[in-house]
Amino acid sequence: MLTTDFVLSAAHDALTVGTPMIINSDQGVQFTSNDYLSLWNPETTRISMDGRGRCMDNIFTERLWRSVKYDEVYLHDYDSVLDAKDGLTRYFETYNTRRLHQAHNYKTPAEVYFQKGGMDLNSTVLLS
Repeated sequence: MLTTDFVLSAAHDALTVGTPMIINSDQGVQFTSNDYLSLWNPETTRISMDGRGRCMDNIFTERLWRSVKYDEVYLHDYDSVLDAKDGLTRYFETYNTRRLHQAHNYKTPAEVYFQKGGMDLNSTVLLS
């Protein structure tokens, strides 16, 4: 079960790595709690919540996680959390910088992102 304590812990961990420009969640009680909402500085992070019954709001994220599961996770029998982390790091490196995406006119997500003025290439954060 996705508890508020778990969500708060994950958000605190994430904030030790960086500050997102936007966060998105559903309207579950853990994401609407004052404790969770007060973590985010409105000067640096926009909060986006899906509307009630808006299952299509997350279609791109859901599609990504489907790809991760079927192209990586289900194909490997990880022996440890470290093995899973290494496999997922390799997967996302390939997905973002080598795999051409039809939806991006056969460019990589990194090419599209940096072409539109996203993060500086030198500040890219990978799983570590």
